[in-house]
Amino acid sequence: MIAEQFLRTSLLLKEDGIKRLMSAKVMLVGLGAVGGYVLEALARAGVGHLILVDFDKFDESNINRQILALHSTVGRKKTEVAQERVLAINPACEVEIIDTFVDEKTLPELLEKKVDYVVDAIDSLNSKCGLIEALIKNNIPFISSMGAALKTDPTHIKYATLDKTQNCGLAKFIRKRLKKRGTDISKVECVFSDEQTNSEEKGFIESKEEGVRNTLGSLPTITAIFGLMIANKVILKLSQKK
Repeated sequence: MIAEQFLRTSLLLKEDGIKRLMSAKVMLVGLGAVGGYVLEALARAGVGHLILVDFDKFDESNINRQILALHSTVGRKKTEVAQERVLAINPACEVEIIDTFVDEKTLPELLEKKVDYVVDAIDSLNSKCGLIEALIKNNIPFISSMGAALKTDPTHIKYATLDKTQNCGLAKFIRKRLKKRGTDISKVECVFSDEQTNSEEKGFIESKEEGVRNTLGSLPTITAIFGLMIANKVILKLSQKK
């Protein structure tokens, strides 16, 4: 018997599709502007087991674009707030939280988790490249978010593999890094925007490679669309097994 809260979804995805979602296990790495909206949609779609990975806490500057960031959650761990949100939406969901920074030391622990899908919503470049490389090597299905900062036109947001991305400074950096490591970038499915922006993004990418974290402008609309498009892809893949 499908719970009433999933009735509208089951009318579209059928009972078998909902059951597949309920039995699925998804790891979401990064609970910020994009990741928060991924989480919201996966929880409402009925994904039965979520592993939520982040190391950060909310601050006031997050409120402009992060669905989990409120004045009441400032200073709290993102993983804990995210877990509460999921259980408020679907109390039957099994939620595991991992409060950690993704790097070469913590990746082995994450890779031990048996999951059906991974969502990469990390904004730390070294962590992002390391995670993508590890997922490909271990044949774990995943989708990544590329750069949403500085973008303003939602009509330019689309799906692609990493080798087909254009006008995205983050994607360009990741392509370069992964190709040097011998990683097949055609296996990296992602959401990106091909909207052309000014040269700020190039400087941002270069400075972040050196470990400097610059602040870029971003809109709540664009980051939300990135997250919802990623979630939509995951929901359809898991429910239809395509």
